[in-house]
Amino acid sequence: MTMSKIVRAAACVLLPFILVFGFYIVLHGHLTPGGGFQGGAVIATGFVLLMAAFSYDSITARISKSSLTGSETVGLLIFIVTAVTALGLGGTFFANWLANSGAIFGTPVAFGANPGDLNTAGVIPIMNLAVGIEVLGGLSVILLYMLSGVGEEAV
Repeated sequence: MTMSKIVRAAACVLLPFILVFGFYIVLHGHLTPGGGFQGGAVIATGFVLLMAAFSYDSITARISKSSLTGSETVGLLIFIVTAVTALGLGGTFFANWLANSGAIFGTPVAFGANPGDLNTAGVIPIMNLAVGIEVLGGLSVILLYMLSGVGEEAV
């Protein structure tokens, strides 16, 4: 089932804003409420909007289940590699080995009240990004499988 041209046009207009908002939540998760799971869920909502506006066949022709499963796997691997890297550097599992290092995400946080800096928090932004990629892939695959079952029963 395909929605009207107005719904499809509105979905195409809204999708970039949903994606930007989702990535904002993922990347600012260590500074503001939100994080990887919430941001990934918002990004997956944009995917749901596309599924509602267009037909199942047109969505699966552009985005395959294997690519979404691949993004889920990449997110999980980034998460595990970040956690295990701490062991290789002589720390404990999940140790924040980037905090206060001066490298990316390693800027020390100023004492006292401050507006926040994206380049802080060590491995936490990397973990947020990994979780966001994982949730995007996982929720989208779940929704695709649910929608494929509905399509078979309707025929």
